[in-house]
Amino acid sequence: MRDKRSPASHDPALLRRLLRAKDRMDAASDEEWTVSCLARVSGVSEAHFARSFKDAFGIPPHRYLLTRRIERAKALLRDTERSITEIAFDTGWNSLGTFGRIFRDITGESPSELRAREKAVPHRLADVPHCFVSAAHRPNLTIAVSEKRRQESDNNALRPNQEEIP
Repeated sequence: MRDKRSPASHDPALLRRLLRAKDRMDAASDEEWTVSCLARVSGVSEAHFARSFKDAFGIPPHRYLLTRRIERAKALLRDTERSITEIAFDTGWNSLGTFGRIFRDITGESPSELRAREKAVPHRLADVPHCFVSAAHRPNLTIAVSEKRRQESDNNALRPNQEEIP
């Protein structure tokens, strides 16, 4: 029977290179990380990097970067009094509108709604190791944000009291 593991899981050297790029995104998720830049960090071609990253980590590099940015934004919203605009720009977004739209698409609530909900409930997160808190608040992006938005608009296109026009 043929082994169904990804090529990246077979090659420890490639996995180390991919982890180098992943670590760079983790350390500076607010920066623009293009596939070409990440491929250079990993020492492989762009196509090979994108394919191998998805095989190794289960999501494409851009989606991974989005999860890190949203995770950091959620922590800043929860733990600081900084303005939402400051948080948006500090987490790598070039537009407050884009930040708000993608934040809502991923988390299901606006940044201000998340902040209000988190402030309303007392937390004892100081007693929990930071790595567990981060993992618990990490968004699960199993599909692209644009695909999620398209599916929701398709579902909203046909309301129960509307008839489909042939």
